[in-house]
Amino acid sequence: MTLASAASTTSPVIDDSVGAFVPHGRFTIAGATTGALAGLRFAAKDLFDVAGHPTGAGNPDWLRSHAQPTRHHAVVAQLLQAGATLVGKTLTDELAYSIHGDNHHYGTPVNSAAPGRVPGGSSSGSAAAVAARLCDFALGTDTGGSTRVPASYCGVWGLRTTFGLLPCSAMAPLCPDFDTVTWLAHDAAVFERVGQVLLPQTGGVQLRRALLPFDALELADPDFHPAIHQVYDALRMLMPGEHMRLGGEEGALENWRRAYISASAYDAWQTHGDWISTTQPRFGAAVQARWDMARDTSAETAQAARREQDLVRHRVRSLLGPDGVAVMPSASSVAPLRTASAGEIDQIRARTFRLTCVAGLAGLPQVSLPFTTPAGLPIGVSLLGPAGSDLALIGLATRIWRALQAGAR
Repeated sequence: MTLASAASTTSPVIDDSVGAFVPHGRFTIAGATTGALAGLRFAAKDLFDVAGHPTGAGNPDWLRSHAQPTRHHAVVAQLLQAGATLVGKTLTDELAYSIHGDNHHYGTPVNSAAPGRVPGGSSSGSAAAVAARLCDFALGTDTGGSTRVPASYCGVWGLRTTFGLLPCSAMAPLCPDFDTVTWLAHDAAVFERVGQVLLPQTGGVQLRRALLPFDALELADPDFHPAIHQVYDALRMLMPGEHMRLGGEEGALENWRRAYISASAYDAWQTHGDWISTTQPRFGAAVQARWDMARDTSAETAQAARREQDLVRHRVRSLLGPDGVAVMPSASSVAPLRTASAGEIDQIRARTFRLTCVAGLAGLPQVSLPFTTPAGLPIGVSLLGPAGSDLALIGLATRIWRALQAGAR
């Protein structure tokens, strides 16, 4: 969709009570009057190009040094054509290089589902806007957990799509070899409706085996365990189940995390190194440290990481086969407090990446379902499925979740 066909207003229709929207993202573009998503409102993470409005990628230096788009990202255009109305652009951690949810320049959106705690990132504004019911759903991205983690922290639906399934052009990248287009929603029905519009039909996919990887379960806080077993037991009502290890041997998931960090860092620097070196952008301390690490990641280190990735991809895809579903924690902990120390944040980040790197390295879809701990804090339980099973996986996840909600009532 071109700029000429994008009818928009600059008058904000959102009372942004949680700091989810970026200053340059306060506008509305009406969707088609009819369509599968007519009547729904959505926001777009400020990585997606929207014709006539700048893309900021969470950094003022990116905002000033990049031209204003003249075309919508293909997914934005598709949603508008399906009748959804775009109500603005949401905050992202800088260049999407974080899973925490803070931004040195624009602040930290409020996690209304867990006040006093971070929303998670890098799709921080999208998760915060959905959790606060400011829109029905919001576009995000997921490279190393940037949708699954905020979905878990904010108590909303989210996913990582199969790598390459949805287009990533007309979007500010982080790591093109790992980036995926995603969305978050607070309602299971809306979440599935969006999937019906954006995803290829998977009528031939039959998900018939439930897997419980106990090495993944061990990485999450104990508060996750009851919900994970609830989901696994519900799946067992539909299909046979099996306890297993994703990694095969002790410490494997830590090795996988390191491989992901090295491969993605090298990819990120190949993508942005010239711009960073030329522009000298200002980053927050944590993000700057990651770019310094990315700059210093050698081609040899990246090649070794890619070899490990090939092994992970083969192992995980073989374990799942064409019909397996693994039940996993979406993150390793509840959302950290906004006052958490840098050391605490780094420890949680490393533990969570041992979980989220699996789908990233294997290129697989993963849907996060919203649950709460006994104390009422949001957590996410994920279903990891075969490549291309996205829509079938969403259908299974929403079916299981509704059954559990009905049983609780």
